[in-house]
Amino acid sequence: MSLPKKGLNAKRQTLWGWILISPLCLGLTLWVAFPMGLSFYTSLTKWDMLSKAQFVGFQNYIKIFTEDELFLKSIRNTLYFTVLSVPLQMIIALMGALLLNSQVKGKGVFRTIFYLPSLIPIVVSSIMWLWLFNYQYGLINYFLHFLGGGRVKWIDSTQMVIPSLTIMNIWNIGNVIIIFLAGLQGIPNDLMEAVDIDGGRYWHKFRFVILPLLSPIILYNMIINSIKCLQLFVEPYIMTNGGPVNSSLSFVLHIYNNAFKYGKMGTANAMSWVLFILTMCISLIIFKTSKQWIFCEGDKQ
Repeated sequence: MSLPKKGLNAKRQTLWGWILISPLCLGLTLWVAFPMGLSFYTSLTKWDMLSKAQFVGFQNYIKIFTEDELFLKSIRNTLYFTVLSVPLQMIIALMGALLLNSQVKGKGVFRTIFYLPSLIPIVVSSIMWLWLFNYQYGLINYFLHFLGGGRVKWIDSTQMVIPSLTIMNIWNIGNVIIIFLAGLQGIPNDLMEAVDIDGGRYWHKFRFVILPLLSPIILYNMIINSIKCLQLFVEPYIMTNGGPVNSSLSFVLHIYNNAFKYGKMGTANAMSWVLFILTMCISLIIFKTSKQWIFCEGDKQ
């Protein structure tokens, strides 16, 4: 008599499981699966959002690679920004977390100072940095001129505009520092004391204890920051509008221009799917290569 009762309980648990996850499934269907499917279908059409969409197959994908001169340039600009920003972000954020994790006076004040830029809306910070980078009246050039140096065309130069956006991006690393700091505080003190007993110095602690135990967090921050950099949009849109000479035209800004400036929604959606594939490829490359340097608890090495 117990078998049917167990079977009935299992069915009830399964039913309640589906009921409990149904809001999530409904949300994913409405806000993720359906928009992605509609975006892919639209990428196969010629549509200006005013007239009826005309199915053209993969012509939009072919045209962006063969006829759009700014497409590859926007990809190069975005990859240049990503390759420049992510390593610097990781290094500086880790250094800041190590500083905040040490026995320094006023750690709470420093933590607030480091995290405060993350609370400022990106539009506000873009306007602020637009003033800081101003060639004639900017605060940075004012101090450079005061110290006897020359003025720098930060966002007005084709060579300096991407490094300037990188400096602004590094300024906003409070979230990365907090994540690194949480990882540092989770490292057992016994391991640090063992290095001291063996006569090791701080470099040995950093190389053989801190870095291995932080490697999963490094992987997480690397992927998240790479995705964030590949989606660069607000800063060049507000500060440079892709200039000068399209040297700061990011991939997402180019998608935006095609969709809402030129009325080419089908082309814009095709570019969006290329960006999605590019992001997936970069994430997979990071995941695959991470097996060589990541350390997890329970590893035999």
